Amino acid sequence: MNRIKILLVAFMLTPFLLMAQPETPVEEWTGRTVLFIGAHPDDDGGSHGTMATLQANGNDVYVMLLTTGNVGTSDPTMTRDRLAKIRRQEEVDALKELGIPEENYINLGYTDGMLEFADREEVVKQIVWWIRKLKPTTLMAFDPGYGYQQWHKTDHRTASYLAVDAARAAEWRLIFPSQIINEGLEEHSVTDYLFYSTTGSNDNTWVDISDFAENKVRSLSKYVSQFTSAFSNYTGPDLEDLPGNEGEEFLERMRRRVFERGSRDGKPMESFRYYRGNPDGAGSRRDW
Repeated sequence: MNRIKILLVAFMLTPFLLMAQPETPVEEWTGRTVLFIGAHPDDDGGSHGTMATLQANGNDVYVMLLTTGNVGTSDPTMTRDRLAKIRRQEEVDALKELGIPEENYINLGYTDGMLEFADREEVVKQIVWWIRKLKPTTLMAFDPGYGYQQWHKTDHRTASYLAVDAARAAEWRLIFPSQIINEGLEEHSVTDYLFYSTTGSNDNTWVDISDFAENKVRSLSKYVSQFTSAFSNYTGPDLEDLPGNEGEEFLERMRRRVFERGSRDGKPMESFRYYRGNPDGAGSRRDW
């Protein structure tokens, strides 16, 4: 009877254990290598406070974006090549505000809006190469869903699965073996995951970004081409290039986003679904 009770309790607790927060608060992590994977320049914006915190605390934070963001505009005079350069510089400038150096920024160069049509094996192969090269302890990625497929728009949805699939492939030395045989890399297992852009009540980890909230305001303000009238009429990279008082209004809007929309218990926070374990189980609700 006691054994049955123990098994029943374990069965009931397993979902909560799977959703448990990290043993050490994210704000106290140190000595880690963290790889953020997203689809576009600015996808990391919601995690900027956490990234700045980690970088300042002695972790190495890398950002890998899969597309150049070369389609996101309604400016009739804009070209793909020009927009790709603009958005790269916006991303580099944003990361600088977080203390993350330009050499930690990786872009795979795919076309914005077309990631789901790219050669999946080739994309995974490239991500695996970087995972084996950088050996990240922690992977940050769009949440693929917890027991279901979470809705994201096309590139985000694709990036969420590519990231976890690549983490799985990186563990196995007989997948893309040329990287190991000919390039001197080694198979590598990611320890844990911080999934962002999760929905419902699946976020289980909140990071206090109070010390870097202003950094986040400044970093978000670098995405002029995406979040201001420059989206339809690009006139330059600086807030001063915007018409009238729009630059000041945009900065205030970003400040409200950080300090009000992202607040919890009166503090600016960022939330994630934390997962520790095998990538095969990253989105599974199975208890056994």
